[in-house]
Amino acid sequence: MMMSMQRKTFLRLVLGIKERKIWALMESTKMNGSVLDNKAAAGGGVEDVYGEDFATEDQLITPWTVSVASGYTLLRDPKHNKGLAFNEQERDSHYLRGLLPPSFLSQELQEKRLMHNLRQYKVPLQRYVAMMDLQERNERLFYKLLIDNVEELLPVVYTPTVGEACQKYGSIFRRPQGLYISLKEKGRISEVLKNWPERNIQVIVVTDGERILGLGDLGCQGMGIPVGKLSLYTALGGLRPSACLPITIDVGTNNEQLLNDEFYIGLKQKRATGQEYAELLEEFMSAVKQNYGEKVLIQFEDFANHNAFELLTKYSSSHLVFNDDIQGTASVVLSGIIAALKLVGGSLADQTFLFLGAGEAGTGIAELIALEMSKQTESPIEETRKKVWLVDSKGLIVSSRKESLQHFKKPWAHEHEPVKGLLDAVKAIKPTMLIGTSGTGKTFTKEVVEAMSSFNEKPVIFALSNPTSQSECTAEEAYTWSEGRAIFASGSPFDPVEYDGKVFTPGQGNNAYIFPGLGLGLIMSGAIRVREEMLLAASEALAAQVTQENFDNGLIYPPFANIRKISAHIAAKVAAKAYELGLASRLPQPEDLVSYAESCMYSPVYRCYR
Repeated sequence: MMMSMQRKTFLRLVLGIKERKIWALMESTKMNGSVLDNKAAAGGGVEDVYGEDFATEDQLITPWTVSVASGYTLLRDPKHNKGLAFNEQERDSHYLRGLLPPSFLSQELQEKRLMHNLRQYKVPLQRYVAMMDLQERNERLFYKLLIDNVEELLPVVYTPTVGEACQKYGSIFRRPQGLYISLKEKGRISEVLKNWPERNIQVIVVTDGERILGLGDLGCQGMGIPVGKLSLYTALGGLRPSACLPITIDVGTNNEQLLNDEFYIGLKQKRATGQEYAELLEEFMSAVKQNYGEKVLIQFEDFANHNAFELLTKYSSSHLVFNDDIQGTASVVLSGIIAALKLVGGSLADQTFLFLGAGEAGTGIAELIALEMSKQTESPIEETRKKVWLVDSKGLIVSSRKESLQHFKKPWAHEHEPVKGLLDAVKAIKPTMLIGTSGTGKTFTKEVVEAMSSFNEKPVIFALSNPTSQSECTAEEAYTWSEGRAIFASGSPFDPVEYDGKVFTPGQGNNAYIFPGLGLGLIMSGAIRVREEMLLAASEALAAQVTQENFDNGLIYPPFANIRKISAHIAAKVAAKAYELGLASRLPQPEDLVSYAESCMYSPVYRCYR
């Protein structure tokens, strides 16, 4: 009541001197307002402290920034700008008369117009830039567009187009979309985090740019990856945009082309390594927990192998951390394998797996397969690992090479005579499933696919490397060389293929199936750690969403058109596992976790302003 009286008095004062802006102490409002008592939002958003998503779509909200936004300021604020969708009353009350053409366009009509404009662009990067421009001027319309047209726009805002965007990020950079933390900020990272305008961060995606997709070291220009991932967290998983923070850690680059580029936006020095690198990351991890608390999810993205494994091992016991390249890829591929078993027959333990690539993705997938097999058969994981073989740049990983192997490859060194090439490995091991995570294109040759087809009625072939140019083979090659018998999935999208009068729709083992729902499940349960059991639960939940109709069409992943429903089911299973393991802090546990997940999802529909 006192807060209400103070505000009325203040309003009278401001109006009395004919000021248009109503200044307020936002921290005071947040602490005294009732929205803090609401942990889930009917309109979307876990712990929606500002209340704009707690309001239902037909309720009026106030467009707060530092003040009540009005006039030209309101039109320049991407969180509240609605363009031509401001109604007559809003145009009067927020001083928009004359600043907009007289026409009114609903959000649906704006969406239709934008899709028409986007389809005029023939170059994917032009579409990417247009989408980023939209995000910077009208946040809700951006997410509405992406949610309603996810299958068409996912390749634009993420792989494969995001790879080219990162390569040219210095040229297309317009305004900061995340935080850049470089060696220059060492010793004051906590202060730098406070420069970000949002305080209630729930998920951070961070990269150091050393291994961007299959494109190598792009340094500071890797920012496109965290930005793209977090836009998917919101569009596909329903996390509020204001709760997401993209971060690039700039420790230099070993890319000579970038170092000699006058337009390069990062530090022009060789990469820091060793103690200097470790100290910067330690300071960063401590500062994140200090600023945002124990339950902020930190997703490591596109770190080089040696750092990726070390960081995940080091911080998984003290922070809520997740590596999408290791764990996210593993979860989505395991889901595809579980679904594929319904087409090939047999159990997981009946299969033999051969990987081309023994880095983060390859070993991460292999470990999750072995864990699931161990769970199903109640056998020791040391035994189930023997069903999984890996090929790296030196050939088949066997026990005679064990002394020279990196630590994360050693569990996969089995007894076998040395084998040099992939084709020889396929002939020797006779796998039922061939999985590519090498980052090198055209490595699943015609001879390799034909060999797989010679001893498998339905060879399972996953060409997972991104972007499309780095895929181990194309969908057309897999179906043609296997005479239409292959069960194929890729990391980047491929168009349907017609072979022998039949149309094959290739699956896409895209991590976007997993990480948005996983993140939502962790956040809505208040989980404090990520465990492998949660990844297995996510894989099983995704596989369960593949319908018989999908199987009849040869699909082992459900259509992306249903991704929000899929994410809600994944979130529910992950949250249930967090509660089961005693790692959830949001109590009591909701009775219907799927409904609760759906209620927590951010809605991009325009709101009406007072």
